[in-house]
Amino acid sequence: MNILEKMGMVGIVPVVVLERPEDAVPAARALLDGGIDVMEITLRTPAAEAAIRAVADQCPVMTVGAGTVVSAKQCGRVLDCGAQFIVSPGCREELIRFCVERGAVLIPGCATPSEIMLAVSYGLEVLKFFPANIYGGIQAMRALAGPFPRVRFIPTGGINGENLAEYAAERCIHAVGGSWLCGREDIARGRFDRIAALCRQARERLNQARAS
Repeated sequence: MNILEKMGMVGIVPVVVLERPEDAVPAARALLDGGIDVMEITLRTPAAEAAIRAVADQCPVMTVGAGTVVSAKQCGRVLDCGAQFIVSPGCREELIRFCVERGAVLIPGCATPSEIMLAVSYGLEVLKFFPANIYGGIQAMRALAGPFPRVRFIPTGGINGENLAEYAAERCIHAVGGSWLCGREDIARGRFDRIAALCRQARERLNQARAS
């Protein structure tokens, strides 16, 4: 099973912002306790690269990726840290080419037909849709899936435990992403049991949505 297949099976990609590298492994273990073995650590803080390296080194059962990657230079650094996939908020050809040449898994952000066409021209078919709540949510992705039936989306932005099932039930959705499962405050306060509980709850809702 490759990384994208694993994401589709799990159905949820927690987006994690870490202020301290030492919180990375406890956060990863909390996600695993909750039944989720994929996580995206965003490059929004100076601690991100060290956090990715810590998870890759100390928690090998977790599939860890890097988010908010906007340049090939950043991409090279996080791959060297052990990132197993790359998530970008936008669709930049330089970054796509770099990842294709390195054989790295890239999920670029695409919200328009032109961006999707660029990604598809490089063989990419699992795409980030961000910010989902601003760019039309489910209705927008349904419309985009019409001319691009092979494309599957990982929407982020405005997704939470309340609307998770609604998104997950859509055929064009590969998985959903969000920060509500592993929030910055919960991490800062060491509430890793709560993170695990939120993950279990989300997995239950996801499974119910897929079964219906």
